[in-house]
Amino acid sequence: ICLDEYPYALQSTPRGEVPGASHRPRREDYEYDRHGRASLFIVFDPATGWREIVVRERHRRQEFAEVIQRLATVHYPEATEIRLVCDNLNTHSPAAFYEACSPDEARALTQRVSFHYTPKHGSWLNMAEIEWAILTREWLDRRLPDMATVQTEVDAWVAARNAAQATVRWRFTTTDARRWLERCYPNPAASNPS
Repeated sequence: ICLDEYPYALQSTPRGEVPGASHRPRREDYEYDRHGRASLFIVFDPATGWREIVVRERHRRQEFAEVIQRLATVHYPEATEIRLVCDNLNTHSPAAFYEACSPDEARALTQRVSFHYTPKHGSWLNMAEIEWAILTREWLDRRLPDMATVQTEVDAWVAARNAAQATVRWRFTTTDARRWLERCYPNPAASNPS
């Protein structure tokens, strides 16, 4: 399962939008009002094309743990192991479970969830990043004023993508990874020809 977060600025246009016409696209005024921020968490199963996006006010260990707990208990209750691909953010650790859950629940989650971190300069290897790019281009390319509106818009997008079982056609191979990431992770054995 791929996981990632996306910060979204809640904004409204005080004077409203200028509607589009056949000869010109919809336009927004440069002036806007800020209404805070929202944190969007996506969990994406590239094998089946299933995804879920959870909208929260904040982005802390507690919210991360809630998302993983929901994933483990609601969506994958029979799974003995959940392989979680995520970046190296400090909230992405088993310690988050102990801050948000009871000790028994935290231990159970720690035993079921195995973390697989993307390289420091390779978060783009997480397929959830591709989902964010599509969501941003298709749905979140305009101003939304509150979390309820964001959740409604995101739910509609998720329902359409899940119904289509849209998945990522991954073309990045192990050979590509070795070539592209060689600078970040040099192989000492290759540089010492003995």
